[in-house]
Amino acid sequence: MPASLRQLRERRKSVASTMKITRAMELIAASRVTRAQQRARQAVPYNKDLVNAVSTLAAHADARHPLTSEPPQSLRAAVLVISSDRGLAGAYNANIIRVAEGLMKTLRGLGKEVELFTCGRKAEEYFTYREVPIVKAWDGFSERPSYEDAKAIGDTLIAEFLKPTAEGGVDELHIVFTRFKSLVSQQTQIVRLLPLEVVQADEVAEGDSIESDDATADQTHPTEEAYLFEPNAATVLDTLLPLYVINQIRFALTEAAASELASRQQAMHSATDNAKQLIDSLTRDANQARQAEITQEINEIVGGAGALTDGQD
Repeated sequence: MPASLRQLRERRKSVASTMKITRAMELIAASRVTRAQQRARQAVPYNKDLVNAVSTLAAHADARHPLTSEPPQSLRAAVLVISSDRGLAGAYNANIIRVAEGLMKTLRGLGKEVELFTCGRKAEEYFTYREVPIVKAWDGFSERPSYEDAKAIGDTLIAEFLKPTAEGGVDELHIVFTRFKSLVSQQTQIVRLLPLEVVQADEVAEGDSIESDDATADQTHPTEEAYLFEPNAATVLDTLLPLYVINQIRFALTEAAASELASRQQAMHSATDNAKQLIDSLTRDANQARQAEITQEINEIVGGAGALTDGQD
């Protein structure tokens, strides 16, 4: 049954109100994603210096560290899934969850137990609804993560990694997050963060903080210059490597924040465009309905006038 003129006008008014909201959300996301990019760029100098320090230490020190030691057999793996706290970001969260589920399925296929950690309400709600056990969840800072947030996550994950496997510790740590490429391109990535694999500082491009799977400490090229570590290399490693891990988590959080905002901007832009098209369609339908009503009223008037004329005759 065709909608009445009143129904069409009410629906058009409702869509127009929704379009105002999506347009406002698009503008807010656009302004925030710019600041998120700036925060990521501002962290590059610190990251380069930290990578350089760790690379130098790994190249010139013979000391081994638990964070860099491969276990004889990996029995338990931890997976950190970084999602958003809010929705309305297109396929952003769906892509992350799909990749995370694929990773956990692969790890279980290799005979490893999986411990799940989440960052962001959407991942927590998804796995909780499906009764997937979550060891620990963090939320409330997906759009603007701080170093303190990264440190809280890093300290927990490092403690889980350093704990013996027999006592419930993990042998490896994987992070699932979205890498920000551009405003129209974001890529979901899986990175094995622990055991730690260090790359040489000059081999890391700007913004490419998280190491690739084939980058190891053996790729560093020590120079003939001698280094002295005070008080000793083991103490320096104990200080630098946790900072390095926390910084990589902070990098992943920053990239995820920029990706979330960019995805939300695209989603709201598409929603605004769809609302405009729907308003145009409803306007045409309303005009046609109004024209039909006017035509019907004219026919009724003409018919009534003809009936009066016939009656007088």
